[in-house]
Amino acid sequence: MILWRDGAHDARENMARDARLLAACESGALARPVLRLFQFAPAGITLGSSQSPEAELDLPRLEGAGIVWAVRPTGGRAIWHDEEWTFSLTAPLGPEGWAPDPTAAYARTCGMLAVALRALGVPVELSAGSARGVGRPRGGAEAAPPCFASTARYELTLDGRKFAGIAQRRRGTALLQQGSLLLGDSHLRLADWARLAEERRPAVREALAGATAHAGPWLGARAPLERLEQAVAAGWPDCERLGPADSDAFLGTLPVVDVRAGATGA
Repeated sequence: MILWRDGAHDARENMARDARLLAACESGALARPVLRLFQFAPAGITLGSSQSPEAELDLPRLEGAGIVWAVRPTGGRAIWHDEEWTFSLTAPLGPEGWAPDPTAAYARTCGMLAVALRALGVPVELSAGSARGVGRPRGGAEAAPPCFASTARYELTLDGRKFAGIAQRRRGTALLQQGSLLLGDSHLRLADWARLAEERRPAVREALAGATAHAGPWLGARAPLERLEQAVAAGWPDCERLGPADSDAFLGTLPVVDVRAGATGA
């Protein structure tokens, strides 16, 4: 496995890098799993690949604030990215791959992260799944519930509440998983930028707060990404480790692909 601590980028660049990893895996140019660890600077928003920005986001408000948003290569729903550790796992599927199928890959990735997080003192558990969270008002006139509004099987939880938001995309035998591990409560700010009636924003924020938990009490809201890298590497002593200084050279080996993204105000 290649363990790549890539550092911090804006939403558009982060999604472009993951799209390139998936394309490389699909073409056969990337034969080993790549676990990319990264963060968002400045803070921004990503949407699932099937979501409409016009339906989900208050675009005029975002433009006025100069907030960068992008559409992920994977599915899922909207996320505000700030106080978190973010990762992507790109890998071939099959008998010689990361896992035989996407479900098994999901479980293996979450299991790997659970071991690392527990080593850091965070008492995460693997979820059995639930429908807990925020519902879309009848008629669909507002944004869909945020990504952190419900938990799925094998997702990471804290005290029974959602801690990690993870989505997948499969192309043939190539798989991309993207996930956010919460370190603070800034993800609640999504309610400020979603396409919602103004009077609904406090209720959505409150419901989202009740459905989620973060690792701030154990790690701090701005914990350095190196801590996650070191914890993962302890369980994978034979992995090849890349840092921010290696990023340009490694990116040069990946294909360039188009990403549907927005950089409002930029």
